[in-house]
Amino acid sequence: MRDRTKLFGLALIALLFMALFIGIGLNADNYQYFLSRRVPKVLAMVLAGIALAQATLTFQTITDNRILTPSIMGFDSLYLLTQVLVVAASGSMGYFTVNEYANFALSLTVMVGFSVVLFSFYFKGERLNLMMLLLLGVILGQLFGNLSSFFIMMMDPNEFASVQENMFASFNNVKVELVYICGPVLALVTLLLYKQHRTLDVFWLGKDNAMGLGVNVKAVSMRVLVLTAILVSISTALIGPIMFFGFLVCNLTREMFNTYEHKTLLLASSLLSVAALLSGQWIIENAFGFSTTLSVVINFIGGIYFLSLLLRNKIS
Repeated sequence: MRDRTKLFGLALIALLFMALFIGIGLNADNYQYFLSRRVPKVLAMVLAGIALAQATLTFQTITDNRILTPSIMGFDSLYLLTQVLVVAASGSMGYFTVNEYANFALSLTVMVGFSVVLFSFYFKGERLNLMMLLLLGVILGQLFGNLSSFFIMMMDPNEFASVQENMFASFNNVKVELVYICGPVLALVTLLLYKQHRTLDVFWLGKDNAMGLGVNVKAVSMRVLVLTAILVSISTALIGPIMFFGFLVCNLTREMFNTYEHKTLLLASSLLSVAALLSGQWIIENAFGFSTTLSVVINFIGGIYFLSLLLRNKIS
């Protein structure tokens, strides 16, 4: 099957479930209320799906490893720690807690700053020490998680309630204010990544060959990794942390599409991500009656797929 046909099929699935989410049960009496609830929810899943897919794909390209994701590097834990510290410092009614725009701007600044510091360490020497980056990211992720747990234990129950919604992925409590501000930010970051697609293709040849072809590997890598941090901030702010989803989508995309071109892979992973989120959440709501959550299913399937890749020795 040609890649163009596969892309068309994924787009059709995504549009179908968007229509199901928005259109079922609408009538002349209730359409205003239902649309005000459903449209932001669908947009949040679309934006988060695109952000997660592109962040993971470019992150794996830069680090040249199919098991690495921004989640493994501690970005999700850092986002949660930021939310906990905001509530601990200013209370559940503080400015950065109540104002969604200020909260998002603060979280974005912290995560981008963290990525710059972390990846500056990675690119510090002449030889890029991938294992050191991985080890440092895992350790910092555990540290952020433990610090979050420590401050949560000291919180007032009312303050904890305002943090709890950020601890788990949720598609039913979408922050409407963030949906419409994240859209333009995501569009800008996606455009910047797309402009780098030819350079990212060269990274498949290895960093030494890329440097030999005139690519400034360190500058491009730092630029792309900062954009990745922004994408992770968007997805986590909209729906919460989903550890294995980006890993699952990107590896399935590489198996479905026999191409090295990032202009195709970026689009394909985004469509697959959106189609998976929309179809999965619709099935959870309508077939299983909310008896489980999509994040649990994703992490279960993603964990099994992760182990299967390791056992098949397909990690490159």
